[in-house]
Amino acid sequence: MIKSSARTLGHLCASLAVVVLLAGCQSESDGNASAAGQQRPAPEVSYIEVQPQAVTLTSELKGRTVASMSSEIRPQVGGIVRKRLFEEGSAVKAGEVLYQIDPASYEAAVRQAKADLNSAEASVQSTRLTAERYAELVKIEGVSQQDADDAKAAWLQARASVESAKAALETARINLGYTRVTAPIAGRIGLSSVTPGALVSASQDTALATINTLDPMYVDMTQSSSDLLKLRKMIDRNGLSMGGADVSLLLEDGSTYEQTGTLKVREVAVDSDTGSVTLRAEFPNPDGILLPGMFVRAVISDAEDDQAIVVPQQGIARDIKGNAVAMVLSADNKVEQRIVTTERAIKNQWLVSNGLQAGDRLIVEGTSKISVGMAVRPVAATVKDDGSVQLGLSGKQPSNGNTDDHNAELASE
Repeated sequence: MIKSSARTLGHLCASLAVVVLLAGCQSESDGNASAAGQQRPAPEVSYIEVQPQAVTLTSELKGRTVASMSSEIRPQVGGIVRKRLFEEGSAVKAGEVLYQIDPASYEAAVRQAKADLNSAEASVQSTRLTAERYAELVKIEGVSQQDADDAKAAWLQARASVESAKAALETARINLGYTRVTAPIAGRIGLSSVTPGALVSASQDTALATINTLDPMYVDMTQSSSDLLKLRKMIDRNGLSMGGADVSLLLEDGSTYEQTGTLKVREVAVDSDTGSVTLRAEFPNPDGILLPGMFVRAVISDAEDDQAIVVPQQGIARDIKGNAVAMVLSADNKVEQRIVTTERAIKNQWLVSNGLQAGDRLIVEGTSKISVGMAVRPVAATVKDDGSVQLGLSGKQPSNGNTDDHNAELASE
């Protein structure tokens, strides 16, 4: 019995020693972990200080070039084309003769009209004398009153015939003039649809040629009516001033047209088929670079904002609800989250109308390893003219919002 009790007591003592040993090990492990946590440095982030700046809000609209004046040349009289008096593709002046239609029949018509006029004038002379003679005779009852009246009526009719003959002569001369087809406007003439020897008719459907005035040149653009309403609401809400009338142009090859245009007119009605409004700008075209029908992109000034808040796009993210959010630094370098309102993109930046103000420190790099309320070590960054950020974590070039770089840095730690 005594031996059994001693053996049990020994087992209890051994178990107690194991428990004490394990407790000591756990306490030492917790102490090491706590020390490691205290020694781990705060994550480093790059930030920019938000400052208001003057910004011109622009819109890039698709457009097509249109000649400032265009005229389709059609004959006013019919006949055989005898000559073509211009070089296709050349510049022509207003009033310059382009085609010569055979004038023979029209010259004959002029001569006939002249003869008719001479005959009518001779008849006037004869009937006038008769009417004057009868007017004297009727006083002494040498002729009846009826005869005197008839003589006067014949004289008046002869005078009317003279006026009619004059009009016929003028018409014949006009038609003769139409045999010389002239340019109604100055510009550059295109291809001719007829050659000498072709038969043409008055007011035919097919134009003989087309003249376009290329300097200046119009650019017709279309703008969505919904975008126009958003712009006007933004201007009213933020107290912005309307933009200027200058328009710049991007050509089909991506180059910028050297000449600056002027916005001339904005259509007062919305196209029911497309839901868009047409705008027209005028551009100088002294070198003839712009041709009718070219597709271009026009950049127009919508509004001027002297106190705009513009931040790099990599500093704005989206939450699970789709709201635009920004991470900013508090006075004690802790992370705060702001819901912001972004109006539009300007190059590599966002125009923010609500949620940020001057002096805020916006985090632009290192957001993947921080959370709201976390203390961080801020490193100042700068924004270049193109909207990109220079200087980032430990002076490195930022990743422009690419979280793979952040994840790699976090994994290395």
